[in-house]
Amino acid sequence: MPRFSANLGFLFSDRPEIERVAAAASCGFKAVEMHWPYHVPAHDMREALASHDLTMLGLNMPIGNAAGDFGLAALSGRESEFQHALDQALSYGSTIRASALHCLAGIVSADERMAAERTFITNLQMAADRAGQAGMTILIEPMNHRDRPGYFLHHVEQAAAIIEQAGRRNIKLMFDCYHVQITQGDLTTRLRTHLNLIGHVQIAAVPSRAEPDEGEVNYRDIFRTLDSLSYQGWVGAEYRPRGRTEDGLVWLSNLSGN
Repeated sequence: MPRFSANLGFLFSDRPEIERVAAAASCGFKAVEMHWPYHVPAHDMREALASHDLTMLGLNMPIGNAAGDFGLAALSGRESEFQHALDQALSYGSTIRASALHCLAGIVSADERMAAERTFITNLQMAADRAGQAGMTILIEPMNHRDRPGYFLHHVEQAAAIIEQAGRRNIKLMFDCYHVQITQGDLTTRLRTHLNLIGHVQIAAVPSRAEPDEGEVNYRDIFRTLDSLSYQGWVGAEYRPRGRTEDGLVWLSNLSGN
Protein backbone atom coordinates (compact mmCIF):
# COMPACT_ATOMS: atom_id res chain seq x y z
CA MET A 1 0.00 0.00 0.00
CA PRO A 2 1.16 3.56 -0.65
CA ARG A 3 1.81 6.05 2.13
CA PHE A 4 -1.14 8.41 2.66
CA SER A 5 -1.04 12.08 3.61
CA ALA A 6 -3.93 14.14 4.95
CA ASN A 7 -4.91 17.22 2.99
CA LEU A 8 -5.80 19.68 5.74
CA GLY A 9 -7.61 21.97 3.33
CA PHE A 10 -10.46 19.44 3.25
CA LEU A 11 -9.96 17.00 6.12
CA PHE A 12 -10.78 17.89 9.73
CA SER A 13 -12.32 21.14 8.48
CA ASP A 14 -14.64 21.38 11.51
CA ARG A 15 -11.80 22.93 13.53
CA PRO A 16 -9.21 25.72 13.08
CA GLU A 17 -6.47 24.85 10.62
CA ILE A 18 -3.66 24.60 13.13
CA GLU A 19 -5.74 22.14 15.21
CA ARG A 20 -6.09 19.91 12.16
CA VAL A 21 -2.41 19.03 12.50
CA ALA A 22 -2.99 17.29 15.83
CA ALA A 23 -6.15 15.65 14.49
CA ALA A 24 -4.27 14.17 11.53
CA ALA A 25 -1.54 12.83 13.79
CA SER A 26 -4.08 11.30 16.16
CA CYS A 27 -5.60 9.40 13.23
CA GLY A 28 -2.25 7.91 12.29
CA PHE A 29 -1.18 10.14 9.40
CA LYS A 30 2.57 10.74 9.17
CA ALA A 31 2.40 13.52 6.58
CA VAL A 32 0.09 16.41 5.72
CA GLU A 33 -0.43 18.89 2.91
CA MET A 34 -2.29 22.20 2.89
CA HIS A 35 -4.07 24.60 0.59
CA TRP A 36 -3.62 28.18 1.84
CA PRO A 37 -2.53 28.26 5.49
CA TYR A 38 -1.01 31.73 5.24
CA HIS A 39 -3.32 33.27 7.88
CA VAL A 40 -1.67 31.01 10.48
CA PRO A 41 1.75 32.36 11.56
CA ALA A 42 4.38 30.18 9.95
CA HIS A 43 6.34 29.65 13.16
CA ASP A 44 3.20 28.44 14.92
CA MET A 45 2.51 26.01 12.13
CA ARG A 46 6.09 24.74 12.18
CA GLU A 47 5.89 24.14 15.93
CA ALA A 48 2.61 22.25 15.56
CA LEU A 49 4.05 20.03 12.85
CA ALA A 50 7.22 19.37 14.82
CA SER A 51 5.37 18.58 18.03
CA HIS A 52 3.42 15.85 16.24
CA ASP A 53 6.37 14.63 14.16
CA LEU A 54 4.55 15.24 10.89
CA THR A 55 6.16 15.63 7.48
CA MET A 56 4.90 18.74 5.66
CA LEU A 57 4.59 17.87 1.98
CA GLY A 58 3.34 20.99 0.26
CA LEU A 59 1.03 23.97 0.00
CA ASN A 60 -0.59 26.01 -2.72
CA MET A 61 0.79 29.31 -3.87
CA PRO A 62 -1.57 32.27 -3.36
CA ILE A 63 -4.19 32.44 -6.09
CA GLY A 64 -4.33 36.19 -6.68
CA ASN A 65 -6.62 38.96 -5.49
CA ALA A 66 -8.84 39.78 -8.47
CA ALA A 67 -12.36 38.37 -8.79
CA GLY A 68 -12.24 34.97 -10.46
CA ASP A 69 -8.53 34.39 -9.84
CA PHE A 70 -7.40 30.84 -9.30
CA GLY A 71 -3.68 31.18 -9.76
CA LEU A 72 -1.38 33.57 -11.55
CA ALA A 73 1.37 31.58 -13.23
CA ALA A 74 -0.13 31.55 -16.75
CA LEU A 75 -1.59 35.06 -16.70
CA SER A 76 0.25 37.36 -19.08
CA GLY A 77 0.72 40.88 -17.73
CA ARG A 78 0.55 39.81 -14.11
CA GLU A 79 4.09 38.57 -13.70
CA SER A 80 4.88 40.94 -10.85
CA GLU A 81 1.90 39.59 -8.89
CA PHE A 82 3.11 36.08 -9.53
CA GLN A 83 6.55 36.94 -8.20
CA HIS A 84 5.01 38.41 -5.05
CA ALA A 85 2.93 35.25 -4.57
CA LEU A 86 6.05 33.15 -5.04
CA ASP A 87 7.93 35.22 -2.47
CA GLN A 88 5.14 34.63 0.04
CA ALA A 89 4.92 30.90 -0.66
CA LEU A 90 8.68 30.37 -0.50
CA SER A 91 8.97 32.25 2.77
CA TYR A 92 6.08 30.39 4.39
CA GLY A 93 7.04 27.03 2.90
CA SER A 94 10.65 27.33 3.99
CA THR A 95 9.64 28.18 7.54
CA ILE A 96 7.31 25.17 7.87
CA ARG A 97 9.80 22.98 5.97
CA ALA A 98 7.48 22.12 3.10
CA SER A 99 8.98 20.01 0.36
CA ALA A 100 6.83 21.34 -2.51
CA LEU A 101 4.82 24.30 -3.76
CA HIS A 102 1.79 23.86 -6.00
CA CYS A 103 2.03 26.54 -8.69
CA LEU A 104 -1.51 27.29 -9.85
CA ALA A 105 -1.81 28.30 -13.49
CA GLY A 106 -5.01 30.34 -13.36
CA ILE A 107 -8.11 30.90 -15.49
CA VAL A 108 -7.39 31.71 -19.13
CA SER A 109 -9.76 32.42 -22.04
CA ALA A 110 -9.44 30.46 -25.28
CA ASP A 111 -7.93 33.36 -27.23
CA GLU A 112 -5.22 33.86 -24.58
CA ARG A 113 -3.95 30.30 -24.43
CA MET A 114 -0.87 30.65 -26.67
CA ALA A 115 0.45 33.63 -24.73
CA ALA A 116 -0.51 31.93 -21.49
CA GLU A 117 1.62 28.90 -22.26
CA ARG A 118 4.70 31.05 -22.85
CA THR A 119 4.05 32.96 -19.63
CA PHE A 120 3.47 29.76 -17.69
CA ILE A 121 6.74 28.20 -18.84
CA THR A 122 8.75 31.32 -18.07
CA ASN A 123 7.19 31.68 -14.62
CA LEU A 124 7.71 27.99 -13.89
CA GLN A 125 11.39 28.21 -14.77
CA MET A 126 11.88 31.14 -12.44
CA ALA A 127 9.86 29.48 -9.67
CA ALA A 128 11.75 26.21 -10.03
CA ASP A 129 15.13 27.93 -9.88
CA ARG A 130 14.19 29.76 -6.70
CA ALA A 131 12.46 26.77 -5.14
CA GLY A 132 15.46 24.60 -5.93
CA GLN A 133 17.67 26.89 -3.84
CA ALA A 134 15.32 26.16 -0.93
CA GLY A 135 15.29 22.42 -1.62
CA MET A 136 11.69 22.45 -2.86
CA THR A 137 9.84 20.97 -5.81
CA ILE A 138 7.32 22.86 -7.95
CA LEU A 139 4.12 20.94 -8.67
CA ILE A 140 1.64 21.63 -11.46
CA GLU A 141 -1.80 20.02 -11.51
CA PRO A 142 -4.25 19.55 -14.39
CA MET A 143 -7.80 20.34 -13.22
CA ASN A 144 -11.10 19.41 -14.80
CA HIS A 145 -13.22 22.11 -16.39
CA ARG A 146 -16.42 20.96 -14.72
CA ASP A 147 -15.14 22.04 -11.32
CA ARG A 148 -12.78 24.76 -12.51
CA PRO A 149 -14.04 26.21 -15.84
CA GLY A 150 -11.32 27.82 -17.95
CA TYR A 151 -8.40 26.56 -15.87
CA PHE A 152 -5.37 26.70 -18.15
CA LEU A 153 -3.87 23.31 -17.29
CA HIS A 154 -6.41 20.53 -17.81
CA HIS A 155 -4.72 17.51 -19.44
CA VAL A 156 -1.92 15.29 -18.16
CA GLU A 157 -0.20 15.31 -21.54
CA GLN A 158 -0.37 19.11 -21.67
CA ALA A 159 1.35 19.23 -18.28
CA ALA A 160 3.99 16.73 -19.38
CA ALA A 161 4.78 18.81 -22.48
CA ILE A 162 5.08 21.99 -20.40
CA ILE A 163 7.40 20.28 -17.91
CA GLU A 164 9.59 19.15 -20.81
CA GLN A 165 9.71 22.65 -22.30
CA ALA A 166 10.49 24.25 -18.95
CA GLY A 167 13.50 21.97 -18.59
CA ARG A 168 13.82 21.97 -14.82
CA ARG A 169 14.26 18.73 -12.88
CA ASN A 170 12.32 20.00 -9.88
CA ILE A 171 9.09 20.69 -11.79
CA LYS A 172 6.80 17.71 -11.29
CA LEU A 173 3.26 16.63 -12.08
CA MET A 174 0.61 16.50 -9.36
CA PHE A 175 -1.53 13.60 -10.56
CA ASP A 176 -4.94 14.11 -8.99
CA CYS A 177 -6.92 10.99 -9.87
CA TYR A 178 -10.20 12.82 -9.33
CA HIS A 179 -9.45 15.50 -11.91
CA VAL A 180 -7.82 13.13 -14.39
CA GLN A 181 -10.71 10.66 -14.27
CA ILE A 182 -13.27 13.38 -14.99
CA THR A 183 -11.29 14.92 -17.85
CA GLN A 184 -9.57 11.93 -19.43
CA GLY A 185 -9.92 8.62 -17.57
CA ASP A 186 -7.52 5.73 -18.30
CA LEU A 187 -5.82 6.34 -14.96
CA THR A 188 -3.55 3.31 -14.74
CA THR A 189 -2.15 3.83 -18.25
CA ARG A 190 -1.43 7.47 -17.52
CA LEU A 191 0.20 6.62 -14.21
CA ARG A 192 2.47 4.13 -15.96
CA THR A 193 3.27 6.47 -18.84
CA HIS A 194 4.10 9.52 -16.74
CA LEU A 195 5.49 7.94 -13.58
CA ASN A 196 8.90 9.62 -13.98
CA LEU A 197 7.21 13.06 -13.98
CA ILE A 198 4.86 12.47 -11.05
CA GLY A 199 5.81 14.25 -7.85
CA HIS A 200 2.58 13.65 -5.93
CA VAL A 201 -0.68 11.71 -6.30
CA GLN A 202 -4.05 12.75 -4.89
CA ILE A 203 -7.31 10.83 -4.55
CA ALA A 204 -11.04 11.37 -4.09
CA ALA A 205 -14.19 9.60 -5.21
CA VAL A 206 -15.61 10.38 -8.64
CA PRO A 207 -18.04 12.04 -9.12
CA SER A 208 -18.77 12.99 -5.48
CA ARG A 209 -15.24 13.98 -4.39
CA ALA A 210 -15.98 12.20 -1.10
CA GLU A 211 -14.01 9.34 0.50
CA PRO A 212 -12.36 7.13 -2.13
CA ASP A 213 -14.31 3.99 -1.14
CA GLU A 214 -17.28 5.04 -3.29
CA GLY A 215 -17.79 6.03 -6.91
CA GLU A 216 -16.49 4.88 -10.26
CA VAL A 217 -12.73 4.66 -9.60
CA ASN A 218 -11.36 1.35 -8.31
CA TYR A 219 -8.80 2.78 -5.92
CA ARG A 220 -7.77 -0.64 -4.68
CA ASP A 221 -6.51 -1.28 -8.21
CA ILE A 222 -4.90 2.18 -8.38
CA PHE A 223 -2.96 1.43 -5.19
CA ARG A 224 -1.84 -1.93 -6.57
CA THR A 225 -0.67 -0.16 -9.72
CA LEU A 226 1.36 2.36 -7.72
CA ASP A 227 2.92 -0.51 -5.74
CA SER A 228 3.77 -2.38 -8.94
CA LEU A 229 5.44 0.76 -10.28
CA SER A 230 7.47 1.15 -7.06
CA TYR A 231 6.04 4.64 -6.60
CA GLN A 232 8.02 6.20 -3.75
CA GLY A 233 5.91 9.30 -3.12
CA TRP A 234 2.87 9.97 -1.00
CA VAL A 235 -0.81 9.72 -1.92
CA GLY A 236 -2.75 12.74 -0.71
CA ALA A 237 -6.25 12.24 0.69
CA GLU A 238 -7.78 15.35 -0.87
CA TYR A 239 -11.47 14.63 -0.59
CA ARG A 240 -14.50 16.28 0.99
CA PRO A 241 -15.63 14.01 3.84
CA ARG A 242 -19.22 12.77 3.83
CA GLY A 243 -19.41 13.69 7.51
CA ARG A 244 -16.97 13.76 10.38
CA THR A 245 -13.48 13.08 8.99
CA GLU A 246 -12.62 10.50 11.65
CA ASP A 247 -15.73 8.45 10.86
CA GLY A 248 -14.92 8.28 7.16
CA LEU A 249 -11.34 7.02 7.54
CA VAL A 250 -12.59 3.44 7.42
CA TRP A 251 -11.67 3.64 3.73
CA LEU A 252 -8.03 3.14 4.75
CA SER A 253 -8.79 -0.40 5.90
CA ASN A 254 -11.52 -1.06 3.31
CA LEU A 255 -9.13 -0.44 0.43
CA SER A 256 -6.04 -2.10 1.88
CA GLY A 257 -7.07 -5.66 1.06
CA ASN A 258 -6.54 -7.61 -2.16
